[in-house]
Amino acid sequence: MLSLFSREGILGLIVSIPGLLLAISLHEFAHGYAAYLMGDPTAKYSGRLSLNPMHHLDLMGALCMLFFRFGWAKPVPIDSRYFKNRRAGIVLVSLAGPFANFILGFLFCLAYYGINAYMSGSFVGPSWVYLKNILPFFSEVCRYGVFMNVGLMIFNLIPIPPLDGSKILMEFLPGRIKYRIYEYERYFGIILIIIVYAGVMSPVLSGLRSYIINFYEYIAGLIFFS
Repeated sequence: MLSLFSREGILGLIVSIPGLLLAISLHEFAHGYAAYLMGDPTAKYSGRLSLNPMHHLDLMGALCMLFFRFGWAKPVPIDSRYFKNRRAGIVLVSLAGPFANFILGFLFCLAYYGINAYMSGSFVGPSWVYLKNILPFFSEVCRYGVFMNVGLMIFNLIPIPPLDGSKILMEFLPGRIKYRIYEYERYFGIILIIIVYAGVMSPVLSGLRSYIINFYEYIAGLIFFS
Protein backbone atom coordinates (compact mmCIF):
# COMPACT_ATOMS: atom_id res chain seq x y z
CA MET A 1 0.00 0.00 0.00
CA LEU A 2 1.21 3.46 -0.92
CA SER A 3 2.11 5.46 2.18
CA LEU A 4 0.62 8.93 2.43
CA PHE A 5 3.94 10.23 3.76
CA SER A 6 6.07 8.65 1.04
CA ARG A 7 7.35 10.76 -1.84
CA GLU A 8 4.78 9.19 -4.16
CA GLY A 9 1.98 9.74 -1.66
CA ILE A 10 2.79 13.42 -1.21
CA LEU A 11 3.10 13.95 -4.97
CA GLY A 12 -0.26 12.22 -5.40
CA LEU A 13 -1.88 14.67 -2.99
CA ILE A 14 -0.29 17.65 -4.76
CA VAL A 15 -1.54 16.67 -8.21
CA SER A 16 -4.99 15.88 -6.73
CA ILE A 17 -5.57 19.39 -5.43
CA PRO A 18 -6.30 21.24 -8.74
CA GLY A 19 -8.86 18.64 -9.77
CA LEU A 20 -10.42 18.68 -6.30
CA LEU A 21 -10.78 22.46 -6.18
CA LEU A 22 -12.22 22.67 -9.69
CA ALA A 23 -14.60 19.77 -9.04
CA ILE A 24 -15.99 21.31 -5.85
CA SER A 25 -16.19 24.87 -7.22
CA LEU A 26 -17.98 23.93 -10.44
CA HIS A 27 -20.31 21.51 -8.65
CA GLU A 28 -21.60 24.14 -6.22
CA PHE A 29 -21.61 26.93 -8.79
CA ALA A 30 -23.77 24.74 -11.06
CA HIS A 31 -26.31 24.22 -8.25
CA GLY A 32 -26.50 27.93 -7.55
CA TYR A 33 -26.60 28.99 -11.19
CA ALA A 34 -29.33 26.46 -12.06
CA ALA A 35 -31.42 27.84 -9.18
CA TYR A 36 -30.69 31.40 -10.30
CA LEU A 37 -31.87 30.61 -13.85
CA MET A 38 -35.14 29.34 -12.37
CA GLY A 39 -35.70 32.53 -10.40
CA ASP A 40 -34.00 31.86 -7.05
CA PRO A 41 -31.41 34.58 -6.19
CA THR A 42 -30.48 33.07 -2.79
CA ALA A 43 -27.13 31.66 -3.94
CA LYS A 44 -26.22 34.94 -5.62
CA TYR A 45 -27.00 36.99 -2.51
CA SER A 46 -25.03 34.50 -0.40
CA GLY A 47 -21.93 34.95 -2.56
CA ARG A 48 -22.06 31.37 -3.82
CA LEU A 49 -22.30 32.12 -7.55
CA SER A 50 -18.54 31.94 -7.63
CA LEU A 51 -15.81 29.59 -8.84
CA ASN A 52 -13.66 30.53 -5.84
CA PRO A 53 -13.18 27.20 -3.99
CA MET A 54 -12.87 28.98 -0.64
CA HIS A 55 -16.58 29.82 -0.89
CA HIS A 56 -17.54 26.15 -1.27
CA LEU A 57 -15.08 23.97 0.67
CA ASP A 58 -16.32 21.65 3.40
CA LEU A 59 -13.27 20.45 5.34
CA MET A 60 -14.46 16.90 6.01
CA GLY A 61 -15.84 16.47 2.49
CA ALA A 62 -12.61 17.76 0.93
CA LEU A 63 -10.49 15.39 3.05
CA CYS A 64 -12.70 12.47 2.02
CA MET A 65 -12.21 13.48 -1.61
CA LEU A 66 -8.43 13.54 -1.20
CA PHE A 67 -8.11 10.25 0.64
CA PHE A 68 -11.10 8.20 -0.55
CA ARG A 69 -11.81 9.86 -3.95
CA PHE A 70 -15.43 10.41 -2.85
CA GLY A 71 -16.70 13.44 -0.94
CA TRP A 72 -18.87 16.55 -0.81
CA ALA A 73 -18.80 20.36 -0.53
CA LYS A 74 -20.65 23.00 1.50
CA PRO A 75 -24.27 23.01 0.27
CA VAL A 76 -25.43 26.05 -1.70
CA PRO A 77 -28.50 27.70 -0.08
CA ILE A 78 -31.59 27.24 -2.23
CA ASP A 79 -35.09 28.62 -1.64
CA SER A 80 -37.52 26.46 -3.59
CA ARG A 81 -40.38 28.95 -3.03
CA TYR A 82 -39.01 30.92 -5.99
CA PHE A 83 -39.50 28.00 -8.40
CA LYS A 84 -42.62 27.97 -10.57
CA ASN A 85 -42.62 24.17 -10.36
CA ARG A 86 -41.13 23.26 -6.99
CA ARG A 87 -40.52 19.56 -7.64
CA ALA A 88 -38.99 20.08 -11.09
CA GLY A 89 -36.86 22.93 -9.74
CA ILE A 90 -35.41 20.92 -6.87
CA VAL A 91 -34.70 17.91 -9.11
CA LEU A 92 -32.99 20.01 -11.80
CA VAL A 93 -30.95 22.02 -9.29
CA SER A 94 -29.88 18.81 -7.54
CA LEU A 95 -28.81 17.24 -10.83
CA ALA A 96 -26.93 20.34 -12.01
CA GLY A 97 -23.92 19.77 -9.72
CA PRO A 98 -23.30 16.11 -10.64
CA PHE A 99 -23.87 16.90 -14.33
CA ALA A 100 -21.26 19.68 -14.17
CA ASN A 101 -18.78 17.17 -12.71
CA PHE A 102 -19.60 14.69 -15.48
CA ILE A 103 -18.74 17.31 -18.12
CA LEU A 104 -15.61 18.55 -16.30
CA GLY A 105 -14.39 14.98 -15.80
CA PHE A 106 -14.76 14.35 -19.52
CA LEU A 107 -12.83 17.55 -20.33
CA PHE A 108 -10.04 16.44 -17.98
CA CYS A 109 -9.99 13.09 -19.77
CA LEU A 110 -9.73 14.77 -23.18
CA ALA A 111 -6.89 16.94 -21.88
CA TYR A 112 -5.13 13.86 -20.47
CA TYR A 113 -5.37 12.00 -23.77
CA GLY A 114 -4.37 15.09 -25.73
CA ILE A 115 -1.26 15.63 -23.61
CA ASN A 116 -0.23 11.99 -23.89
CA ALA A 117 -0.90 11.93 -27.63
CA TYR A 118 1.34 14.98 -27.99
CA MET A 119 4.10 13.45 -25.84
CA SER A 120 4.00 10.17 -27.79
CA GLY A 121 4.10 11.96 -31.13
CA SER A 122 0.69 10.62 -32.13
CA PHE A 123 -0.69 14.13 -32.36
CA VAL A 124 0.78 16.26 -35.13
CA GLY A 125 1.72 19.72 -33.94
CA PRO A 126 4.66 22.01 -33.16
CA SER A 127 7.34 20.54 -30.93
CA TRP A 128 8.27 22.73 -27.98
CA VAL A 129 11.26 21.32 -26.11
CA TYR A 130 10.51 23.28 -22.93
CA LEU A 131 7.19 21.45 -22.57
CA LYS A 132 8.97 18.12 -22.23
CA ASN A 133 9.54 18.44 -18.49
CA ILE A 134 6.19 19.93 -17.44
CA LEU A 135 3.71 17.97 -19.56
CA PRO A 136 3.97 14.79 -17.42
CA PHE A 137 2.93 16.85 -14.39
CA PHE A 138 -0.12 18.28 -16.18
CA SER A 139 -0.94 14.81 -17.45
CA GLU A 140 -1.14 13.59 -13.84
CA VAL A 141 -3.19 16.62 -12.81
CA CYS A 142 -5.70 15.76 -15.55
CA ARG A 143 -5.73 12.08 -14.59
CA TYR A 144 -6.53 12.90 -10.97
CA GLY A 145 -9.04 15.51 -12.18
CA VAL A 146 -10.98 12.73 -13.88
CA PHE A 147 -11.07 10.67 -10.67
CA MET A 148 -12.07 13.64 -8.52
CA ASN A 149 -14.94 14.75 -10.75
CA VAL A 150 -16.35 11.29 -11.37
CA GLY A 151 -16.04 10.47 -7.68
CA LEU A 152 -17.83 13.66 -6.63
CA MET A 153 -20.57 13.08 -9.20
CA ILE A 154 -21.29 9.47 -8.22
CA PHE A 155 -21.05 10.04 -4.48
CA ASN A 156 -23.44 12.98 -4.53
CA LEU A 157 -26.08 10.94 -6.35
CA ILE A 158 -26.31 8.50 -3.41
CA PRO A 159 -29.81 8.97 -1.91
CA ILE A 160 -28.59 9.63 1.64
CA PRO A 161 -29.00 13.11 3.23
CA PRO A 162 -27.49 15.60 2.79
CA LEU A 163 -26.32 14.47 -0.67
CA ASP A 164 -27.97 15.55 -3.92
CA GLY A 165 -29.43 12.12 -4.55
CA SER A 166 -31.50 12.35 -1.35
CA LYS A 167 -33.03 15.67 -2.48
CA ILE A 168 -34.13 14.06 -5.74
CA LEU A 169 -35.51 10.98 -3.97
CA MET A 170 -37.45 12.97 -1.37
CA GLU A 171 -39.40 14.81 -4.05
CA PHE A 172 -41.05 11.48 -4.90
CA LEU A 173 -41.69 10.29 -1.34
CA PRO A 174 -44.90 10.77 0.68
CA GLY A 175 -44.91 13.88 2.86
CA ARG A 176 -44.90 11.93 6.14
CA ILE A 177 -41.72 9.99 5.20
CA LYS A 178 -40.07 13.13 3.84
CA TYR A 179 -40.75 14.96 7.11
CA ARG A 180 -39.16 12.14 9.14
CA ILE A 181 -36.06 12.15 6.97
CA TYR A 182 -35.66 15.92 7.33
CA GLU A 183 -36.16 15.58 11.09
CA TYR A 184 -33.19 13.21 11.41
CA GLU A 185 -31.07 14.64 8.60
CA ARG A 186 -28.15 15.54 10.88
CA TYR A 187 -27.84 11.91 11.96
CA PHE A 188 -27.75 10.75 8.37
CA GLY A 189 -24.68 12.97 7.91
CA ILE A 190 -22.87 11.10 10.69
CA ILE A 191 -23.91 7.75 9.19
CA LEU A 192 -22.59 8.92 5.82
CA ILE A 193 -19.17 9.74 7.26
CA ILE A 194 -19.03 6.30 8.94
CA ILE A 195 -19.95 4.60 5.66
CA VAL A 196 -17.21 6.50 3.81
CA TYR A 197 -14.59 5.75 6.46
CA ALA A 198 -15.54 2.06 6.67
CA GLY A 199 -15.48 1.67 2.90
CA VAL A 200 -18.83 -0.13 2.90
CA MET A 201 -19.88 1.24 -0.48
CA SER A 202 -16.42 1.50 -2.03
CA PRO A 203 -16.75 -1.57 -4.31
CA VAL A 204 -20.03 -0.30 -5.81
CA LEU A 205 -18.82 3.29 -6.14
CA SER A 206 -15.50 2.20 -7.64
CA GLY A 207 -17.31 -0.03 -10.12
CA LEU A 208 -19.55 2.81 -11.26
CA ARG A 209 -16.57 5.13 -11.52
CA SER A 210 -14.76 2.60 -13.72
CA TYR A 211 -17.73 2.35 -16.10
CA ILE A 212 -17.89 6.12 -16.53
CA ILE A 213 -14.14 6.50 -16.98
CA ASN A 214 -14.17 3.68 -19.54
CA PHE A 215 -16.83 5.62 -21.44
CA TYR A 216 -14.67 8.77 -21.32
CA GLU A 217 -11.64 6.84 -22.53
CA TYR A 218 -13.56 5.25 -25.38
CA ILE A 219 -14.64 8.67 -26.72
CA ALA A 220 -11.19 10.22 -26.13
CA GLY A 221 -9.53 7.27 -27.89
CA LEU A 222 -11.73 7.79 -30.94
CA ILE A 223 -10.73 11.47 -31.04
CA PHE A 224 -6.98 11.15 -30.55
CA PHE A 225 -6.02 7.67 -31.72
CA SER A 226 -8.55 6.69 -34.42
